[in-house]
Amino acid sequence: MKKKIYIAGAGGMLGEAFYRIFKNDYEVKCTDKDVNEKWLSFLDFRNFEKYKKEVEDFKPDYLFHLGAYTDLEFCELNLDDTYLTNTTAVENAVFIANNLDIPLLYISTAGIFDGTKDFYDDWDEPNPLGHYARSKYMGERYVRENAKRYIICRAGWMMGGGPHKDKKFINKIIKQLASGKRDLHIVNDKDGTPTFTVDFAKNVKLLIEKEYWGLYNLVCNGETSRREVAEELVRILDLENDVTFHEVSSTYFKDTYFAPRPPSERLINKKLELRNMNIMRDWKIALKEYINDYYTDYLKEKNIYSVKEDIFTL
Repeated sequence: MKKKIYIAGAGGMLGEAFYRIFKNDYEVKCTDKDVNEKWLSFLDFRNFEKYKKEVEDFKPDYLFHLGAYTDLEFCELNLDDTYLTNTTAVENAVFIANNLDIPLLYISTAGIFDGTKDFYDDWDEPNPLGHYARSKYMGERYVRENAKRYIICRAGWMMGGGPHKDKKFINKIIKQLASGKRDLHIVNDKDGTPTFTVDFAKNVKLLIEKEYWGLYNLVCNGETSRREVAEELVRILDLENDVTFHEVSSTYFKDTYFAPRPPSERLINKKLELRNMNIMRDWKIALKEYINDYYTDYLKEKNIYSVKEDIFTL
């Protein structure tokens, strides 16, 4: 008989990948307050009583708590909503998982560090700069200090979900290119590690099945910068000769992106390496697969795909 997983907050880019990777081997119930897929049902996990009843009725073997507000500017402007969603709701999840004596999965972020170091391993001490980072770190702390069995995975610069679900850097650049922009202003003072949602979900599945509880950095291999990611994306799309990059500092975008961000969010999967459990691929390979799997039709529709027939074959 298949084991059961309750996945709360599954309506975003990460939920899409978890559904894709877990649905065949497990019985999954996916919920979100935004029901945007036929495999989703409604739940606002900030409502503790309804969250508790939903999970208890399903009787899962695992509780995956995925959802959070991840728009840093929104979080800076909406503190009560942010902490209710990103922190207090996590306390709900811990209580529910402990009460059912099942393991809890919580997603943390590279953004909890202050960026004073070039790289961060699993044991470096977080020092969150803004309210998004602080709300996520307090959620992480609560899980570490109170959950009986848990896996916490810290993700980096997330990429996944495709044109409709990706609210992050890759989709923003592709949307600019689709609108006809060929002059791209890219910051030169932000370093990090991309994280492909599908690879992330596969590595979580491995940890769950091995029952290696604990806290893990979980990002693609290979450190990089915003500029390098943008260049690689343009190269994959075969638009190098058409696009001009303009390097700017973060202050160039300060009116739009005013929330504090660390200069370095580069993570190292040290614990995964030591346990011989790191199946994350190089970010360039993952990015190419992401574009291939999620954007081929969109790019053709927007007429920005390459004339080379083989660009979308790996």
